[in-house]
Amino acid sequence: MAGTARHDREMALQAKKNLSTCTDPIEKLRLQCLSRGSAGIKGLGRVFRIMDDDNSRSLDFKEFLKGINDYGVMMDKAEAQQLFSVFDKDGSGTIDFDEFLVTLRPPMSNARKEMIMQAFRKLDKTGDGVVTIEDLRGVYNARHHPKYQNGEWTEDQVFRSFLDNFDSPYDKDGQVTPEEFTNYYAGVSASIDTDVYFITMMKNAWKL
Repeated sequence: MAGTARHDREMALQAKKNLSTCTDPIEKLRLQCLSRGSAGIKGLGRVFRIMDDDNSRSLDFKEFLKGINDYGVMMDKAEAQQLFSVFDKDGSGTIDFDEFLVTLRPPMSNARKEMIMQAFRKLDKTGDGVVTIEDLRGVYNARHHPKYQNGEWTEDQVFRSFLDNFDSPYDKDGQVTPEEFTNYYAGVSASIDTDVYFITMMKNAWKL
């Protein structure tokens, strides 16, 4: 993705800078994730998913606290409690982590969300809702990659490296879901001010 790495660096630096003045607990957690780059929010999602042993897609406070600590988020217990109660809207003592991740994503306009899904649908050649190496064979030419050309990597290694951009930094399984793809681009989107520029970038990057 041309330009993505640069946006990532700029965004991470900006997030670190904003953290020093931030008091809102949700924004604080969002910035701590974004300071790790575009994949930061997605990475936190993966940590929570691993902890969700009973597949309930919800977390109690103890699990929530362990998740953010495991991910290396700097937050004391009182702040975490405050954050948890923002998400525990019905006072049930658990939070739905899909809802949690959606709230954590930097806000995006519908125009941006639509572009992200267009790119995802183009990549998802088999139409099964998950992008894998098989999907990439028809869309992405690995033979132009310098490491393929110098014999260092096979075609599959090039594909895997491409998928790893969007996959979670801590649990790369070679499969990218629409949620992961959107979380990744929500990070990129946070560093781009105008819809027009974001849409142009997506169209160029994915030849949409």
